[in-house]
Amino acid sequence: MTTLHLPIDRSIDLPLHRQIHDAIRHAILDGRLRPGQRVPSTRALAVELGVSRLPVLTAYGQLLHEGYLEGRAGSGTFVGAALPDDLLRPPAPASGSVAAARRAARPPLRARDDGGLGPFRMSLPALDEFPHAAWARLVARHAHALTHAQMAYGDPAGEVPLRMAIADHLRTARAVRCEAEQVLVVSGSQAALRLAGAVLLARGDRVAVEEPGYPLARAALSAGGAELVPVPVDEEGMSVASLRRRGARVRAAYVTPSHQYPLGTSMTAARRFELLEWAFRHDAWVLEDDYDSEYRYVSRPLGALQGMDAHERVVYVGTFSKVLFPALRVGYLVVPPSLRQRFVDAREALDLMSPTLYQLALADFLRDGHFARHLRRMRGVYLKRRDALLAGLARHCGDRLTVHNADAGLHVAVLLAAGLDDADVVRRLAARGLTATALSSCHAGTTRRSGLLLGFGGSTERRLLEATRVLGEVLRARS
Repeated sequence: MTTLHLPIDRSIDLPLHRQIHDAIRHAILDGRLRPGQRVPSTRALAVELGVSRLPVLTAYGQLLHEGYLEGRAGSGTFVGAALPDDLLRPPAPASGSVAAARRAARPPLRARDDGGLGPFRMSLPALDEFPHAAWARLVARHAHALTHAQMAYGDPAGEVPLRMAIADHLRTARAVRCEAEQVLVVSGSQAALRLAGAVLLARGDRVAVEEPGYPLARAALSAGGAELVPVPVDEEGMSVASLRRRGARVRAAYVTPSHQYPLGTSMTAARRFELLEWAFRHDAWVLEDDYDSEYRYVSRPLGALQGMDAHERVVYVGTFSKVLFPALRVGYLVVPPSLRQRFVDAREALDLMSPTLYQLALADFLRDGHFARHLRRMRGVYLKRRDALLAGLARHCGDRLTVHNADAGLHVAVLLAAGLDDADVVRRLAARGLTATALSSCHAGTTRRSGLLLGFGGSTERRLLEATRVLGEVLRARS
């Protein structure tokens, strides 16, 4: 229910009911109260203003009669949906006309929607396959049992049970060398990268990023004033030879070694050792984003770069958004012991802590085996969806694009035939209800390849096959 700030002055001769009437009317005229918005009951407003109920009843009665308010049986009193005629006429130029014009020009508030849940949406897991019942039981159990301490401010590094469960999982499944003390829980990989940038990079420092690479990582790492240095990616990963030519002022390198975003290649062992040696020799840091490494279709999952680091120069970033669901908003970092306190202090300064309830439920989800079972089952689900996408591309689009990589992850990178503009293709697909990503949008430099990133994790095989048919139609129309 709305709380009203009404300027009531008992020292003037104007009756209270008139002051209340005028104040509410002006609030509606000024746009502080909007059509359909609920207003306090007469009893509640009288208590709030410290007056008897009679002047409030009188004011509400007059406003109801004039059409500024309307009553709904059993629901309360609301600002009128159809306001009086004098409110609908354009206001005459006056001192408040600028504010009024701004209100009139303000676009209606809409929920952000980056493409919905349709085929080709990037970074979307199979929400239809998530074990809702098991998750709901864990959340409900902890919601009912929250102690006063758990309802208060928590550890900025994250709840200990979750950090222990993450460390156990990373050691066994990702070959990460870590203890729970090195794990920090944050609200997703984007927050992890922003935190890493705040700790490791000062304004004017240079940070190497993959070219092409992940645009949101570039945004996070440059938010504090660091300078981005694009370094080309080849079939072995980020070119360390090119990185060396960028000079000694590069303080960190951001990489996606297990499944390069967006091209999908994996960094070779030789290139990994070369990158780690560069970091050690230059007293620099490596930011490893292991965003969807759990899913590989041509071999077993590759171990993390961090597990090969003998000099503790790697900050490891992971997230549950791709393996569970994005709205969970739980990610994590594994930081070298020498950096731990700096990261904890910065994390507390930036965001205090992550919500406790989901952390406790997720700790049980990992510890009780739900997470491991979900991963095993989803590898089969995603393999079928990937194969359906590849079959559809071969059937409907084979002569107009080339599959660049489909070895791992939840998307396929394709290169378009000469003469096709990927941004134009993406716009035309959007008009047909499909949300692909233009490969050119992942380039920071001026040299750009035309291609598409096609997410398949969030759509069934049937929908993916139909989507490739539409994609083929769009491509043929543009050639």
